[in-house]
Parts: sequence; C-alpha cells; structure tokens
Amino acid sequence: MLKATNLLHTINSSQELKQLEESQLPLLADELREFILQSVASTGGHLSSNLGTVELAIALHYVFDTPEDRIVWDVGHQSYAHKILTGRREMMPSLRQFGGLSGFPKRSESPYDAFGTAHSSTSISAALGMAVASKVKGEKRNVIAVIGDGSMSAGMAYEGLNNAGVDKSIPLIVILNDNEMSISPAVGALNRYLAKLISGSLYGATKKGLDKMLSYTPPLREFAKRLEGHAKGMIGPATIFEEFGFDYYGPIDGHNLADLIVTLSNLKKIAQTDGPQFLHIVTKKGKGYERAESNPISYHGPGKFNPSEGLKPSAVSKKTYTEVFGEWLCDMAKQDERLIGITPAMREGSGLVQFEEQFPNRYFDVGIAEQHAVTFAAGIACEGLKPVVAIYSTFLQRGYDQLIHDVTLQNLPIVFAIDRAGMVGADGPTHAGVFDIAFLRCLPNLVVMTPSNQADCRNMLTTAFSLDSPSVVRYPRGSGEGPEASRTLEIIPVGKGSIARRIKSAETVEKKIAFVCFGPLLYSALKAAEELDATVADMRFVKPLDEALLLDLAKNHDALVFIEDSAIQGGAGSACLEVLSRHHFQIPTLQIGLPDEYVEHGDINLLLDLYGLSPKKILIKVQEHFQLTL
Repeated sequence: MLKATNLLHTINSSQELKQLEESQLPLLADELREFILQSVASTGGHLSSNLGTVELAIALHYVFDTPEDRIVWDVGHQSYAHKILTGRREMMPSLRQFGGLSGFPKRSESPYDAFGTAHSSTSISAALGMAVASKVKGEKRNVIAVIGDGSMSAGMAYEGLNNAGVDKSIPLIVILNDNEMSISPAVGALNRYLAKLISGSLYGATKKGLDKMLSYTPPLREFAKRLEGHAKGMIGPATIFEEFGFDYYGPIDGHNLADLIVTLSNLKKIAQTDGPQFLHIVTKKGKGYERAESNPISYHGPGKFNPSEGLKPSAVSKKTYTEVFGEWLCDMAKQDERLIGITPAMREGSGLVQFEEQFPNRYFDVGIAEQHAVTFAAGIACEGLKPVVAIYSTFLQRGYDQLIHDVTLQNLPIVFAIDRAGMVGADGPTHAGVFDIAFLRCLPNLVVMTPSNQADCRNMLTTAFSLDSPSVVRYPRGSGEGPEASRTLEIIPVGKGSIARRIKSAETVEKKIAFVCFGPLLYSALKAAEELDATVADMRFVKPLDEALLLDLAKNHDALVFIEDSAIQGGAGSACLEVLSRHHFQIPTLQIGLPDEYVEHGDINLLLDLYGLSPKKILIKVQEHFQLTL
C-alpha cells in the first residue's frame, strides 16, 4: 500500500478539495504528482502525460462544480490525477488490473467520468452534445473538454470546433493542453497577464459595449473586429479558433495554479453568457520527474519500475512482432525503393524508429489522423509507389470507410501491418484488436493474413508487399511461441494453410477432431491437441481461405474446432462454416474465440484463461462440447 500524504489522503471528492485554501493547492499538487509516480511505478500505466496534468486537474475540480459540471478528458490516458481526486485514490494499486481501476475514464466507474475516452479527439464533439442536451433540458451547467497529448492533430477535433462555434448560447469550454509546444511560442509573464486581463469582467463588459455601439456602424465594427484579431494574434494563435466561433485565451502556464484558477473562474462566468470559450495552456510532459521530463516518450506508458533507478533495458531476448515488422520494413525498403512507410502518430509503438532514421524521405507520420493515413496511402499507391501503413487494429476501425471506398474499391496495392491484433491486456476494451477479422474479411479485393509466429509474420509481410492488391497482416502485441524470424524475404503461396500436427493413432481416439487455427493461438491448440491426439491445421489466411484444406479436414475427421483470438461472430470460424454450408457438409463443429462482449482490462494470461483460450480451457471446452470421456 502506498504511503498516505498529508493533504491528499483527505481528498475524496471535489467538495472536499474546495475546502482547502488556495494557498494549500501547490503542496497538494506536489503530493499528487509524487503519488502518481509511485502508483504507476508499482502497476505500470501512463506516466508522462499524467504528471503534466496535475495542476489542471486540481484547478478544474476546485473551480467547477463537478460532477454536475462535466469534464471530458481527451485523450483519456491523462486523467489519473482526476481519478485520484474524485474518490479513487485507494483503487490506484489495482490500476489496469482485472476487476480494478481502468486506465481511462469510464462512465460506469464514477459519476465524475462524464465520457469514456481512450481514443483521441472525441472530447469536443461529446462535450458539445452534453452542453446542447443541458440547454434542451433547461439545466444550467458548464461542460469542459480537455483535449491534448496530440489529440488536436485529428480531423474530428476540428469537426467538433466547427459545429460548436455556431451557437453562442452554448456554455462550452475547450481547454487545449499543449504539452509539446507544437502551436505557440514560449509562455511568458506578458501572456499570463493578458490572458487573465482578457478573461476578466472589465474586458468582457467593454467588448460587449463596444460591439453593441459599433453594430450601428458595420464598417467600423468589422474594422474593430479585425484589429482585435490582429492584436490577439501578436500574443497567441487566436485567429484559427476565433474563426471557428470561440473566444480564445492564452497561452498560459498550465503548471501555475493561481493563473489557472483565475482564468478558469473567469471563463466559468463568461461561457454562460457568451458561449464557446477556448483556453490554451502549456504543460510539460513528465513534470516533476526529471527522467520523464527528458524522455517523455519512454515514460509514456512504462511497465513496473523503480522510480529511483528509472527504466531498465528489457531482459526479454526474443523479438516482439513489432520489432520483426520494423526489421522487415527496413530490409524491404532496401530491396524496393517504392516502399513508403506511414504511421498515424505511432512511430515507437509500431516499430518505425529505425525506418525513419534510415529512410527519412520515405517515412511519414501523419499525426493522430487514421482516416487521413488510409486515404493518403491510397493517393501514394495511385502514383505507382507501395505504401505500408503501420497501424493498431483498434485504430484502423477509425479509418474503415476510407479502407472500403479509397482502398479496396479501387483495388490499390497497400500493405496494412496491423499491430495489437487480439487481446492487449491492461489497455482493455478500447484498445483490444478483436474485431478486425470480422470487419475485414467481408471486403472485396482484400487479402487477410493471420501469422501464428514471428517467422510467418515476416514471410507474410513480404508476400503482402508482392501483391498488386490491398492486403492485411495482423499480429499481436509482444512476442510469442514458435520459430523466430530470419532476415530473408520469402514469399509464400497466397491462400494456403498447412498441417501443424496430425493424429498419431486414429484407431484409438474416441473422436477424430481437427483444430482449425488462425493466428498465434495455434500453440494453445497444439498443447490441447496433444492431450486429445487431434489434428491441428494452421490456416494462415482468413481470405482467401484454404477451402481445399478445410474440406479435406471435414472429410477425414468427426468434428472440427475453429480457434481464433478475435470475436467469433463474423470471424474466421464463421468463414469456415460458410464454406462447409456451401458444400453441404454436416459435421459437428465448435467455435472458440471471444464472445459477444467487450474484453475487460487485465493480465493477458488471466484473460486468455477467463475467455477459454488457454490450452487447459480449450481442452475442457472440446471435451464438454463433444461429450468426450474426461
């Protein structure tokens, strides 16, 4: 159990926070920041971003009447301070563990979590919807969207801004947490002073009075508005946000509690009368922990570590699937100068660091803009180059329309290297890549591959790159069982599976069973098959499916078991059943995969066992379903 601190342990709600004197808040911030550091070091989780939002979380709950006033955190991984201040401090040791505290805002977890946000750039749209709903219902409240950590790079944020600025009667506040200094120059005393001055009542009243007076002389009014815009432009990037219909304030220091409280208090009043407000704050990722400040990327989502020692090199010797992809990408790029690497803001996560270093002119990070990434790749492919889009399974969902209309409909040769396919453990349902097989296999022209090990993954990537049509290679997080990848570039036959194990004694088995496997669960199936003396097929391709192999298995076995690390509804097993039905086969079958529910966060091995995907649970399911002798 973490040591309780003097002030922090007295705070379990925003109401208790408001009982503190403003002079006590800096000490609370220090205690809260240390508590976050120690908590994340004990459990793993998102660190850098949360160290940077400590003062903002304190100021928001100190000024606003939460949970009646709504706060939407975007991206949600920067909400730990918010969770700790709102009654969940004692739950932090269970962070991202099964049955424990979620690493993201979760509506079912607390009334303070107004909206679930694990993917980025949704906050403005959601907060606007809440503000509109409050207006329709006749309820008076403030709604605040906290958007940051790269979320402003996605188009959806601007769609929300564009819609929000239309109605000046909507009390919406958008706070840009700029933690990379990507928009504005450095924060100084003048900026802080002007932000407080501009957000004060005197400025607002004067502006209203002048606006009313000048309304009778439109040319002068227009001139005054342009002059005001240019004046604000000298101290910050006001123009773009004010063109959307927001009043812009900032940038201010997001670690200065006094400035935050004054400015937020002013905006709380202004929003109720003047409509949408935009506050730009600048924070430091990793604030207060020097190692994270100097290397925020490494400390973005670390596992367990000793804060006094910092992160240590991993002792794992076997390469991860992500590392295999990164090596393949560089090797393939050396062979073919047409290769272009694309990532939507996941250079490290998707393994493109070496590729960027070796081929900077062929590397493109498009920001958190998955839709754009897919269509951008389509445009490149139209001109004869060969784009490879490195993207997480759960993020590809955001570019699905573009995948259909811009890629598969035009049959463009793009390789989608889909990382984090299957369950992802502690990141939970928002990041689990369990729907891709179902939503990909229905698309014409698309080849879908499911490697069971790193060696197959590399060969399939090479095969995908050789095709003149769009293709997908989906692989899980981390490493796995089976052979490691070589450095060769081998092309394998498309749509052909293989037999990984055959029944050793067909005369003595109670029932001849064949496991039909897609992806890395092949090795769980092999272990269960040893107990049953069953056949195991590694299908390799979901589309095109190896129908000849499947039908041969059906002819020579008494039952088939389909195994995949994805949703079984519409998944690979469903594809097999369609083939059997089309060929009028009537054979007992069992589908093993993920049920019609969202997979909770927790240890990956625990989840595999819970959902019946461990070797032991696969064996039990097969024995019970086919009524085999135990």
